[in-house]
Amino acid sequence: MTKEKKKSIVSTKSLATIGLMTAVCCVLGPVSVPIGAVPVSLGVLAVLLTVYVLGMFKGTVATLVYILLGAAGIPVFSGYQGGLQKLSGPTGGYIIGFILMALIAGFFIDRFSYKKCYMHVVGMVLGLAVCYLFGTFWFMFITKTSFLGALSICVVPFLVFDALKIAFCFSVGIGLRKALTAAHLMKYYE
Repeated sequence: MTKEKKKSIVSTKSLATIGLMTAVCCVLGPVSVPIGAVPVSLGVLAVLLTVYVLGMFKGTVATLVYILLGAAGIPVFSGYQGGLQKLSGPTGGYIIGFILMALIAGFFIDRFSYKKCYMHVVGMVLGLAVCYLFGTFWFMFITKTSFLGALSICVVPFLVFDALKIAFCFSVGIGLRKALTAAHLMKYYE
């Protein structure tokens, strides 16, 4: 029998950080301001911040756990709602789109160094665009609204808010990653 320790696929530290960022999503996600059929919420901010802190794989897992908690009925979605009826409702596609957003933004954040950090913004914008697209088609299907009608209800009113969320995540995210790297809690390259 060897004395070498078997390396776990997922470390305790990874599970703890995924749990912590899932909790951040659960705290920020429900905070919203209703402005129509789709409220302005901090869900996008929470997911992008999660991906900045954890990277693509763990950030996507944390986002998925957040969505599963909401699907189970815990009120973690906008307006302190939860349950499968929220996911199957008109705005459910945007919530499910968070998974795609986390994958795309996380890929760019992981792939590009500080020297090309403008690509982080590109990744967040692309991820958000895919989330918008998925959610808009979902909204169209559920409400029988036209594409332009759905865009005017579900996307256009949020462009400024989501641009501010991306700017915030970009400015805070780089600092968080540097601090976590300095504390030896994650690896990140220059």
